[in-house]
Amino acid sequence: MVFLGGIIIRAMGGFYDVRTEDGKVLRCRARGRFKKEGINIMVGDRVEVAFLSAAEGVLEKVLARRTQLVRPPVANVDQLVAICSPRFPPLSLQVLDRLLVLAEAGGLGSIICLNKIDLAETEEELTALQSIYAGSGYTVLATSALDGRGIDQLKDCLRGKITVVAGQSGVGKSSLLNRLQTGLDLRTGVISGRLGRGRHTTRHVELLPLDGGGMVADTPGFSQLDLAGVSSRALGQCFPELAGASVRCRFQGCRHRSEPECAVKEAVASGGIPAERYRNYLAFLAEIEETERGRWNG
Repeated sequence: MVFLGGIIIRAMGGFYDVRTEDGKVLRCRARGRFKKEGINIMVGDRVEVAFLSAAEGVLEKVLARRTQLVRPPVANVDQLVAICSPRFPPLSLQVLDRLLVLAEAGGLGSIICLNKIDLAETEEELTALQSIYAGSGYTVLATSALDGRGIDQLKDCLRGKITVVAGQSGVGKSSLLNRLQTGLDLRTGVISGRLGRGRHTTRHVELLPLDGGGMVADTPGFSQLDLAGVSSRALGQCFPELAGASVRCRFQGCRHRSEPECAVKEAVASGGIPAERYRNYLAFLAEIEETERGRWNG
């Protein structure tokens, strides 16, 4: 039996499409022992497959992961592009920060992409995003899937890397990917006027190859996003500007909430850390602590 190395690019209904090292795509099933051993198979996993025919194989081994995201569920990606829009749906810094926290917790780099800049009066939103996130070390791009602005710059950021693209339903994620790579023809949705958010057009995670090199993971949109897997102790490290300032806090393990001589609170008061980021940190901290208390009491 011939064994090949590859990467899972799609998972549906118990089948896994694996792109092998020679560029072929095999539809595979997993050995029964994976379930018995509690091995969770994800898109992005590097695997070894047994070659059964020209189009079929069977998963034999899942290799160790470099990185992993729980939501969206994808492994071994290098970076996340967090897509947001100025309106339709409206810009939510809390949703954006949730994505960035999950990326930091998963060991990924992040890029912020403000899409739909073809809409009127977006310069103010772009300037605000840059002022809030530049100090955290995040790159902030502006794009339009409609007229193509910023697409070349985004392509440069994706070249040679495996990237997960995520955002709220309706931010134009599928339209943006169609602009990035000809021939994808991903389904695009419309915004609900009553709810102000888009319909889900992507139903599962899928890795898509890019002509310029690298791959991009298209993911389902969402209206809610929890912080599963992020502990209250680790949350501060998922905000780079808070992590940098925290080394000057008086107390080790400072939560930056009510402790005295907290360098993070001092930086917020002086404008060194944006108040919007700090407010979201506190909101996330309270949310995670409540979840942890429920887990302990249960």
